[in-house]
Amino acid sequence: MKITSIDLILDAKAELGEGPSWDACRKVLYWVDITRFRLHVYNPYTKEHTVFNTGQYIGAVVPRQSGGVVMAMEHGFYAFDFETKKMTLIGTVELDKPNNRFNDGKCDAAGRFWAGTMSHDYTPYAGALYVLDADWTIRKVLDRVTISNGITWNPDSSIMYFIDSMTKKVMAFDYNLATAEMYNPRVVAKFKDESSMPDGMTSDVEGMLWIAVWNGHSLTRWNPNTCALLERINIPATRPTSCVFGGKSLRNLYITSARIGLEESILANEPHAGGLFVMKTNVKGLPTYAFGG
Repeated sequence: MKITSIDLILDAKAELGEGPSWDACRKVLYWVDITRFRLHVYNPYTKEHTVFNTGQYIGAVVPRQSGGVVMAMEHGFYAFDFETKKMTLIGTVELDKPNNRFNDGKCDAAGRFWAGTMSHDYTPYAGALYVLDADWTIRKVLDRVTISNGITWNPDSSIMYFIDSMTKKVMAFDYNLATAEMYNPRVVAKFKDESSMPDGMTSDVEGMLWIAVWNGHSLTRWNPNTCALLERINIPATRPTSCVFGGKSLRNLYITSARIGLEESILANEPHAGGLFVMKTNVKGLPTYAFGG
């Protein structure tokens, strides 16, 4: 895979940058700073960067077909209208678990929003994976999750991939796009380094997985059909968190990162930790799907 460059495009110094998604209609990139309650909107063509304070933890954001975005917040899904600045509650989860919050999430090709939860103190098996249907119904799909993270699909949506970071594995499930059923779980990637773990991920048109490596200074590309690591690309940040393809040709890979928890000695040598980066690739990515409700 030929990488022409990796560039810092926003020196945001985010505490916990995460959850990027590309809005092909508005031609903007959405991403979040979870612990600072911030929704970021960046236009790579005009360089305009707008930040909204959501007032609570925000784990992921996706475009909405009818306009605006939908966000996975601390304990529920919310719609946000950029024109009115109005935030509308769609539904809540885990109100009986005040120490939990939503983390990463993404929409499938049918317009459902998948997002998972985790405990603030990483309590084992405290989280779960949920799906928000277009009719605003919320269903729990997987239980006993520790750090719900990367979600993506293969090009024809017949396979869904999911990361529980603490397992250091990427799981694949056969996927029925019509019914949102996932079955036949198996491992398609394993991370062996004790100090790092897989975080957010996305897919390209060749069916390969791009996975950010927390504490790994890197972005990795995997072949899930052979469980093979194809490439490891150095990122100028200790804690890359997630990635998404964007731009007109979907060949720009946008990468979020975090600076939370890093010692001052590390930050002194890593001034752009928490920044937003872009990497130009010679492979096209899959689109960001919008929420259909």
